[in-house]
Amino acid sequence: MTGAEHRGRPGRDRGQAMGQARAQGGRPRPREVQPARRVAYDVIRAVGDSDAYANLLLPGAIREAGLSAADAALATELAYGTLRRAGTYDAVIAQAAGRPVAEIDPPVLDALRLGVHQLLNTRVATHAAVNETVNLVATEAGRGASGFANAVLRSVAGHSAEEWTARIESAARSDDERLGLRFAHPVWIIRALRRALAAEGREDELEALLAADNAAPEVTLVALPGLAEPSEPRRPFAETAFGSGGGDPGAVVAESGGRIRVQDEGSQLVALALAGARPIRPGERWLDLCAGPGGKTALLAAEALRSGATLDANEVVPARAGLVRRAVAAVPLAVDVTEEDGRTVGAERPAHYDRILVDAPCTGLGALRRRPEARWRKTAADVPELAMLQEQLLGSALDALAPDGVLAYVTCSPHLAETAAVVQTALRDHADVVELDARAALARVSHSPIDLPEPSSGAGHAQLWPHRHGTDAMFLALLHKRAEEPIG
Repeated sequence: MTGAEHRGRPGRDRGQAMGQARAQGGRPRPREVQPARRVAYDVIRAVGDSDAYANLLLPGAIREAGLSAADAALATELAYGTLRRAGTYDAVIAQAAGRPVAEIDPPVLDALRLGVHQLLNTRVATHAAVNETVNLVATEAGRGASGFANAVLRSVAGHSAEEWTARIESAARSDDERLGLRFAHPVWIIRALRRALAAEGREDELEALLAADNAAPEVTLVALPGLAEPSEPRRPFAETAFGSGGGDPGAVVAESGGRIRVQDEGSQLVALALAGARPIRPGERWLDLCAGPGGKTALLAAEALRSGATLDANEVVPARAGLVRRAVAAVPLAVDVTEEDGRTVGAERPAHYDRILVDAPCTGLGALRRRPEARWRKTAADVPELAMLQEQLLGSALDALAPDGVLAYVTCSPHLAETAAVVQTALRDHADVVELDARAALARVSHSPIDLPEPSSGAGHAQLWPHRHGTDAMFLALLHKRAEEPIG
């Protein structure tokens, strides 16, 4: 669905809500809503109503509204902050309203979440937060709903954020539920993150990780190697990574012709680790199996260009395949982008590639700070199906890997069922495959020491963390298919 379609959906919802209010005898009065709040609200509604992605929708909505820099920053904070803490705000609203949030109409509930965020987690004045939200509800759902919203918000405003935290935590049924309310994470995610940290003997870092998930990440850029040079400020690990310095990253990307792109440092590191796992022989054939949206593909293409390798890319979703083609357009290397089911590649091109990246579809638990709504979209029930897909993709890729080839299995999730367990299954099913030391590979491509403890299992994979490394929680395993003369 396009951004325009996303933006159109809330407008239809507004018309429906106003029509319903009239049918019930109300006379909703159009009221002025401050533009930044309007943009934030429309994005929040699109996320809830149309499964839109805030990080994709918000920039276009800001441009379309013509917001100033200050209003754009406010809209971003309001939209992301509200979506990130929606579960916590629902607990506050339920107490203040005296009813479950499931009984509140979704357009009104989204407005209330937006208002509660302003009251409890921003410096917005109380009267402005209440009045603007009431105006918004009046526009969306009529005067009756706006009166309800006014009462709820004034109840919320009667207590501090600390008092509300204590109130909602007192109703929690377990320590994990209390953590979930305090840090706005579903309980199943808290338990998964605890287990992943415990695998490194660092369970005591859980609260630091949860807090990092709620902090707005710095914008990180990548300078495609051999095609662009990184600027200041440099990021701590990847040679290709640097910060925006507070400027407009879109302008930097446009001026570079795509040779500089926005990309998390963790994503850069795992791609560089595959390229640097061992010396590259000219003529090597590389594959990015699950390439969309193309950030890692572009980085690998730049590395292949300067090393004499070739690169194929595959992305089963046509729209995302289009993004891959646009991403690699800045690299003067012919990259063949196909739209196949990655689970068939091994059978169709057995033992064909010398290096393969499998950046598998996953729960995205490693990027919660960048995708604020993601934590509320998935459930624990989604994990087994994803893990099965990951195992199938990795198995297919290993079949497509040539003897003496190297494969990087990557997920933007630290969930053990999507990481270590998938790798263990692959090693069990492929007797000719061994695991390399991914931590050592990351250390080789990092220009400063990187803290990567060995898992308690003694396996060779590596896990990056937002609270420890300032990156998304990227998982990396490097697998080598034995040849007659094993490497190393």
